[in-house]
Amino acid sequence: MSKENTAVTKKKIKRCKEDVVFDAACFIILTLVLFVVAYPLYWVIISSISAPSAVSSGKVLLHPIGFTLKGYAEVFKNDQVMRGFLNSLIITFCGVMVNLIVTLPTSYALSRSNFSGKKPITIFYLITMFFGGGLIPTYLVIQRLQMLNTIWALILPGCLSVYNMIVARTFFKSNISEELYEAAEIDGCTQARFFFQIALPLSKAIIAILVLYYGVGHWNSYFSALVYISDKAKYPLQLVLRNILITNQTALSQTATTAAARAALQEKQQLIDVMKYSLIIISSIPVLVMYPLVQKHFVKGVMIGSMKG
Repeated sequence: MSKENTAVTKKKIKRCKEDVVFDAACFIILTLVLFVVAYPLYWVIISSISAPSAVSSGKVLLHPIGFTLKGYAEVFKNDQVMRGFLNSLIITFCGVMVNLIVTLPTSYALSRSNFSGKKPITIFYLITMFFGGGLIPTYLVIQRLQMLNTIWALILPGCLSVYNMIVARTFFKSNISEELYEAAEIDGCTQARFFFQIALPLSKAIIAILVLYYGVGHWNSYFSALVYISDKAKYPLQLVLRNILITNQTALSQTATTAAARAALQEKQQLIDVMKYSLIIISSIPVLVMYPLVQKHFVKGVMIGSMKG
């Protein structure tokens, strides 16, 4: 590179006043959006470690007041919390594995141009996005299959998300070319071998997205467990936390007759408010840990999987 070109590249591009104003406006707007999104999360964190009286009186705004872990201590006093945490981990892990086993081969098969019957099969899947049997028929099916009070009642009915399948199908169609398959077929590669040894290693981005989507769905789900699980030892964490709040709210509904009883009731109400924020933090930790692990694949997988093929 000549000295003249080097000198040109070192010169800063002059920016007009309109560009500066536009950048400043974007910075201000994005900063406000960041504050609106981040502050509630920050407030929940500092409220969970502040004194219950300070939280109830609205004094907690920018920093913890009266640092305490009483809310967390009250939550973990319940023996079912750790059991529910372990149950949720098992349900999430097994559920994600089943989801991937079902979704990836289905998406890959429907992405291949030489697969006969893929259009009617795709239409059949799309119909299920708009119409469902409802709760009672689903419950009867689960009952007839003898899956009540088992984790399979929480996993198998939702083993395939049609939306996720369409995203994965578009990813396979956009990234796994027919030329690549034809070259492998000439070398004697079968469909199964091509899928496991070529397609899957090239699909880490969409696999990470599916793990995140399915994992968050299983972790946050509690209604299915509320309907199909009656054994408290098998409750997932979300249902355990829900029951803790309901139990405490029921206790607060009792009428206090004396001043001491009213004071104790008010103190318990303040503690329950802090417990709510502690429960939010406890239930959010696995998701917060999971997201950084798939972050580098997240944007790529979503953008490529959402492109029309």
